[in-house]
Amino acid sequence: MHDIEPFYRWESIYSANEDKQSPFYKKEYDFTMYRNDIYGYYIHPYWDEIGSETLYMKLLFADYRHHVAVMEMIGEWNDTLHNDVMHLKRNVIDYLTQEGIKYFIVIGENIMNFHGSDDCYYEEWFDDVEDGWITAIGFRDFVLDEWKKYNIDSFINFGGNLETVNWRTMHPLKLFQKINEEISRRISLT
Repeated sequence: MHDIEPFYRWESIYSANEDKQSPFYKKEYDFTMYRNDIYGYYIHPYWDEIGSETLYMKLLFADYRHHVAVMEMIGEWNDTLHNDVMHLKRNVIDYLTQEGIKYFIVIGENIMNFHGSDDCYYEEWFDDVEDGWITAIGFRDFVLDEWKKYNIDSFINFGGNLETVNWRTMHPLKLFQKINEEISRRISLT
């Protein structure tokens, strides 16, 4: 796990620790010592803490003019034992929504497991974005199945064409545009 780094190709256009509006502003990274771990397995120091024992993230991109944020997650998303969505909501999402972010792209290629609980924080997050949206891409099928079981699909868009988006090859605003078109198409079909 210590070899899994957050996606770094967009660093030339955005860095959360240099963004005054980011909850990670002025964070310093120590690459000489690995401190954070998930169940005893150290993770790369570039992942950011959100208050959870098992879930970490990296804010890959935020654009306040377009109201969009892209975040990559790693670990076990455990709402049952650690209420991870509460940590994410209170320590990251609340900051970003206060800064006008209303479109959230959550990348979950490195989420190894999900344990659900109630959907209150997902609903609160959904309500906070009003005319925006939350979407998840790259999550494993069994995680998405668990999300459906806990009714999280009522608040977060995922599956279908969203799973075929090759996000790593795109500029973040092009990714936003592509996902926004897909979400708009879904809304027009309902």
